[in-house]
Amino acid sequence: MVGQDPYKTYGLALCRGDAEVADCRTCVNEASSEIHKFCPYNKGAIIWYDNCLLKYLNSDFLGQIDNQNKLYMYNLRNVSEPTSFNQKTRELLSSLAKEASETPKHYAVGEIELELEESRKLYGLAQCTWDLSTSDCFTCLDGIIGELPHCCDGKEGGRIVGGSCNIRYEIYPFVTA
Repeated sequence: MVGQDPYKTYGLALCRGDAEVADCRTCVNEASSEIHKFCPYNKGAIIWYDNCLLKYLNSDFLGQIDNQNKLYMYNLRNVSEPTSFNQKTRELLSSLAKEASETPKHYAVGEIELELEESRKLYGLAQCTWDLSTSDCFTCLDGIIGELPHCCDGKEGGRIVGGSCNIRYEIYPFVTA
């Protein structure tokens, strides 16, 4: 929080758990520049990049789940067996949601074997903002996992990026070790 009433501003920056410090700093600096360029007079804004999120508002939002701001993205390619694939996706992301909510970084990545014609893996990520409690982190992640059928049903990859948490899955590795 910076400023005094009535000009207080609350802000939050979050980098993806596998981002290097220099990449994180660059991402947040770019996000800050872009958010000021596109939203110069707004009382609140949020911007998402692959490696970071930047959010500000003129009221205290810290420690509260943001269910209003969401972005849905998915791979245009469909899988050959959507029912079993969706089940595996939910299994992986639910496991990662539990793990992320219980770790200090609120971040977890993992993979699961897919039983398809050609043996492949499914990779996933779950992350919450640092201001959420353990239970709120899990609630946030569980909520967006529940939205997967509406955005990403049977897709090879997808993500839901919210103001407090995000998930992603792909059939290829997308995080750095």
